[in-house]
Amino acid sequence: MSRSVGKLEVTVAMNKPNSDSEMNIEGWKDINWRLVERYVFKLQKRIYPASRRGDVKRCRKLQKTLMRSWSNRMLAVRRVTTENQGKKTAGVDGVKSLSPQARLKLVGELKLTGKSKPTRRVWIPNSS
Repeated sequence: MSRSVGKLEVTVAMNKPNSDSEMNIEGWKDINWRLVERYVFKLQKRIYPASRRGDVKRCRKLQKTLMRSWSNRMLAVRRVTTENQGKKTAGVDGVKSLSPQARLKLVGELKLTGKSKPTRRVWIPNSS
């Protein structure tokens, strides 16, 4: 939608979301990582003063927003699959590296709920 105000033309984006969403992402290489990092940092920056004030309700709400944020999940997958020193090491599933499409799929499937699964244990028999 465009309006003319005097000699200036103002364009208003009607369908622009006020938060991050997966619909904004077309491909791994098209992601504006600076924007993603800025969004996550701003949320983190809002959590600290809330905790300093003792505003537990606001702090928990912001933490929940951060954990469910598409940008936060994108950043987590990026750090593990491309920036991490052990990125070429195979995991428990035997996969060494992921394609960009697989990374996006992983972001969609990633659930950060706060409940951790137990560590995978591999028992090594004693020699004695």
